[in-house]
Amino acid sequence: MIVEINFINVMRKHFLIAIIALTFSAAHAQGKGVKVGYIDMDYILEKAPEYAEAKNQLEQKAQVWKQEIEVKKTEITKLKENLNTEKVLLTKELISEREEAIAFLEKELLDYQQKRFGPNGDLMIQKATLIKPIQDQVFNTVQDIAERMKYDFVFDKSSDMTMLFAAQRFDLSDRVLRELTRAQKKDQLSKKQLKDQEKQDALDDMAAENPDQIERQKKIDEKKAAREKLLEERKLAAAEKKKAMEDRRQQLLEERKNKNKKKEDPKTEKSDDIVPFKTTDKKASDSTVTNKKAEADAKRKTAAEERQKLIDERKKVLDERRKKILEDREKAKKEKEDALKKKTEENKN
Repeated sequence: MIVEINFINVMRKHFLIAIIALTFSAAHAQGKGVKVGYIDMDYILEKAPEYAEAKNQLEQKAQVWKQEIEVKKTEITKLKENLNTEKVLLTKELISEREEAIAFLEKELLDYQQKRFGPNGDLMIQKATLIKPIQDQVFNTVQDIAERMKYDFVFDKSSDMTMLFAAQRFDLSDRVLRELTRAQKKDQLSKKQLKDQEKQDALDDMAAENPDQIERQKKIDEKKAAREKLLEERKLAAAEKKKAMEDRRQQLLEERKNKNKKKEDPKTEKSDDIVPFKTTDKKASDSTVTNKKAEADAKRKTAAEERQKLIDERKKVLDERRKKILEDREKAKKEKEDALKKKTEENKN
């Protein structure tokens, strides 16, 4: 049976290799390339939160079964020790009966071990039952990515298909994990957060497909941010200038209104020969104008300081946000490099 299964697996490999070779030949004849990617199912399952929970449940069951096996082993060991101790006092028939009973218990223990931990045992069956829904999610996600990004083939590195070398840029495992995580958190995220996540995923896909493209996009984003900042500064300067002109116009209107009011007020009308009173009114008017001008200057200065403070705060927030984005990108890049290094070492081993 095992030989037959191995033969089927070998034939399946050869058949798959033949199909791939024919596809490459046809693509070469038509003058177009074949787009190939791969995943590491074991890596994806280890990183998937649902797999960790299913694995924990399975380990708890396996622990219970192991305890039951240990109890049976202890019981058999105790029976053997008792038999060895009492052997000199027993007849051959009794000794034979006890040995048969011990042999029966040992066979029963072996059958129980096979039932729980054998190739077709409960552990393997329940493991397949728990993992299958997660594997189905992975397969569906891989199909979506392959159709969206027009891959011709996507292999599983952890399967029976032997891969002697695979470049990191063709590894879709992290991309599959991102989409699985996003699907799990879909109900918890707002529309804006989902949109931002999809935008970030698109950037990551673009970086994986073309590493130079992310640098170009980064420069474009920096130029766009600088242009928006310049436009904002010009807008603030124009608003400040407009406010200054409005304040000046308001001041002139107030001065004209006060002058007309004085002309119309009969109490302020004096004869031309009373010079001291005219001099006093002129000084009072000049003092009022000076005070209003000082107040207007103080207001403009305060408004300018507040605007400058607002500009500085916005600049600080933008700098912190840009710094955070760069740190996140560096962190993601380092994690990918570490993962690649780890996989390379594993392949060497």
